[in-house]
Amino acid sequence: MPASAAGRAARSPDAPLAVTMGDPAGIGPEITLRAYQHRRELGLAPFAVYGDPNLYAERARRLGFTAIDIAAVTAPTDAGHVFPRSLPVISVPLAARADAGSADQANATATIAAIERAVADAASGAIRAVVTNPIAKSVLYRAGFTHPGHTEFLADLASRHWPGKRHHPVMMIASDALKVVPLTIHVPLAAVPALITRGLIFETVHVTAEALRRDFGIEMPRIAVTGLNPHAGEDGSLGTEDRDIIAPAIRDLVSEGLAVTGPHSADTLFHAAARKTYDAVVAMYHDQALIPIKTLAFDEGVNVTLGLPFVRTSPDHGTAFDIAPRFSANPSSLIAALKLADEMSARRQRTGA
Repeated sequence: MPASAAGRAARSPDAPLAVTMGDPAGIGPEITLRAYQHRRELGLAPFAVYGDPNLYAERARRLGFTAIDIAAVTAPTDAGHVFPRSLPVISVPLAARADAGSADQANATATIAAIERAVADAASGAIRAVVTNPIAKSVLYRAGFTHPGHTEFLADLASRHWPGKRHHPVMMIASDALKVVPLTIHVPLAAVPALITRGLIFETVHVTAEALRRDFGIEMPRIAVTGLNPHAGEDGSLGTEDRDIIAPAIRDLVSEGLAVTGPHSADTLFHAAARKTYDAVVAMYHDQALIPIKTLAFDEGVNVTLGLPFVRTSPDHGTAFDIAPRFSANPSSLIAALKLADEMSARRQRTGA
């Protein structure tokens, strides 16, 4: 039986969420502890942390969270019973002491191993969703990490555990106010025009539409697509990509029955009245998508990876090594990521998706 089928068969509504450690020198451990501290009033679903129990015990002491007990558990099945009284941690030992704000490549192996084990447990059905804390790619690169980033690594793990199927990961930043998908992500702006193709637009819009139906419960998703150039190219006078590539792709998507509009001029697409006309925006490049959502929901945005056979969410921020030693991090984005992972995985269980 393929891993994906096995995972769906074995997964229980009582299975916990998985929270990966991220870089242990960043704010991930702190915001995880802050979220756990308020688990009852926030109504958080049980989660198991994949990390070093000693790290969490040390950070809890540093934060003055004397009431938080850290419980080392051997399997996610133990987490639900432990969660009401102790933070369950599945042990992924660090190689070196992790001081807040001082990244150490010696701990890169543990950072990676936490992600690998969480995805393996998602494949087996032992956990319902994966919530990842931020990693520092530069630290991992120095330790031999070869993937461009977190998303690509997760896609590779999906291919290992769900063989025989091609996975096209798509990044969505989601909040109650807005959902955006950048067509191109971490590439130089000068490289963007050449990367915009009919095929990429087609695949990204299809993955986005399917996720909106399956994971967000929107029966007929409305997707707005931005243009690349100012005023969507002004019919070619300000650039030809909108006229020659983006607009024909949208027409073909509409002919397939999808509710897709555009290309829209990005400068008029994100005000309150415009946001009522769509469920998500596919934008052409990173800043075109992320500036509006970070303006509207800086602390509440959630990074969601669409197109994977398991639910993955993450806070929409980085490791914040600069503020980690202050122990004053805001856990709002992680809390939103935990809640969204719970909602998405519960919806998949109800619908059998």
